[in-house]
Amino acid sequence: MAVGPGVPVLILKEGTQRTYGRDALRSNILAAKVLAELLKTSLGPRGLDKMLVDAFGDIVVTNDGATIVKEMEVQHPAAKLLVEVAKAQDSEVGDGTTSVVVLSGTMLEKAEKLLDESIHPTIIMSGYIKALHKALEILDQIAEPINVEDDDVLRRIVETTLSSKIVGHGPEKEKIIEMVIEAIKTIAEKQPDGTYKVDLDNVKIEKKKGGSLLDSKLVRGVVIDKEVVHPGMPRRVENAKILVLDAPLEIQKPDLTTKIRVTDIDQLDKFLEEETKLLKEMVDKIVSVGANVVVTQKGIDEVAQHFLAKRGILAVRRVKRSDIEKIAKATGAKIITSLRDLKEDYLGHAELVEERKVGEDKMIFIEGAKNPKSVTILLRGANDMLLDEAERNVLDALHSLRNILREPKIVGGGGAIEIELAERLRDYARTVGGKEQMAIEAYAEALEVIPTVLAESAGMDALDTLLQLKAMHNQGHKFAGINVIEGKVEEDMTKINVYEPIIVKKQVIKSASEAAISLLKIDDVIAAAPPKKESKGKGEEEEEGSGPGSFNFE
Repeated sequence: MAVGPGVPVLILKEGTQRTYGRDALRSNILAAKVLAELLKTSLGPRGLDKMLVDAFGDIVVTNDGATIVKEMEVQHPAAKLLVEVAKAQDSEVGDGTTSVVVLSGTMLEKAEKLLDESIHPTIIMSGYIKALHKALEILDQIAEPINVEDDDVLRRIVETTLSSKIVGHGPEKEKIIEMVIEAIKTIAEKQPDGTYKVDLDNVKIEKKKGGSLLDSKLVRGVVIDKEVVHPGMPRRVENAKILVLDAPLEIQKPDLTTKIRVTDIDQLDKFLEEETKLLKEMVDKIVSVGANVVVTQKGIDEVAQHFLAKRGILAVRRVKRSDIEKIAKATGAKIITSLRDLKEDYLGHAELVEERKVGEDKMIFIEGAKNPKSVTILLRGANDMLLDEAERNVLDALHSLRNILREPKIVGGGGAIEIELAERLRDYARTVGGKEQMAIEAYAEALEVIPTVLAESAGMDALDTLLQLKAMHNQGHKFAGINVIEGKVEEDMTKINVYEPIIVKKQVIKSASEAAISLLKIDDVIAAAPPKKESKGKGEEEEEGSGPGSFNFE
């Protein structure tokens, strides 16, 4: 049937919202700017914290960019894209998450001004891609190699990372730095090419409320937040032979609903005797291979506990899967899923397994493990909120050391590298010419947001500081930056021990540029209709800002 004039043709499902052209682009840019603006104040050593309250009233206080974006319930699709970029930055290098969101938001803000001057998004993208490649090239040129076998160098790297964290200012700073350096040195494996392989899975972080951060300690081995299952068992086993189980030491109950009809009391006794016999056989099998410590992910029957205790075996049950894997890796054990497969070769070895009291609770310490490249950082603190933030800080510090060991080159911190890149990119832009020159200059201008925010958070005049820094960089001081703690400009940030691993800076610039370019490519946002809500009572209204295309930062 022919469609007559004035008859609407519906292509999209009813309720779908479509924003296209410049409107879609501006909506996405606005969302990115809002998210960047929100994170700006938490950048750097003088950065402020955010208090995030979820729907259940649980509170998170942090200035860690990755945690902020993960905890926030971001609705706008463009803002969600930036959240994913921050998460990727966190998983790749574990640092620079706030910088990446702030930088990509500012790149889009600068691009918006070019769009107002009728420059096509494709030209802006092309300029940004050229600027990105040039920036990475410049970074390699100006980065300085360092000797990672020098503890002082590692200390300075950790100090820079922790300077913006909650643990970076109090008396506990030295304690944390020592633990992190010792942990990394223990697990690092030197490769033939001179670089190091660092597997952070070998570092376990265990938190226990009570005491202060100064009571934290590094344990060469694995610590698990469990206690020995039976009071008759030994609390200390030297020269431990450890059986790691992913199976219960219990009689398997039938899956189906089963009824057992007992007509005679002797039958019941026989039934219980058989159960006891089976459990005793299990324990005898464990004893026969020489195991004196049993760690299982599943349960241990009370009768089995009794037999294990009689044989002087220390047993721990219901241990997390991640801990089971760490114990197996540390002790050289093989995880057993059935006692039928048990052989002496499958046991792990450790010098000492001991239950110790930590605060009000008991924990199991496995020390002197077969694989020495396995350590636990036991954090103590006054409350859960402080412990969670301290854990995030320690993880950031571990990541920064891993990064420097992967590529042992550093650049100056405190906004120094961003100013140097901006100045050099402006020179490069003049050689490119045309409209792309404007895009490269906009990219250079966006990089200056990092020193600008650092200056503002230190209470300095941002414009004066930028001019001072530019003058210094033009005189050849490539690492001139902002000493945020003292609120002044320094000629060389490396002299005051403010370093950053080159790998972090590279990743920040790559992630931020790719996020900005991805959003500039979008010219159409087609949002499906939200699921229909149940019919509302009279007088109730739809919640504001919940439609597609809106962006609420709850």
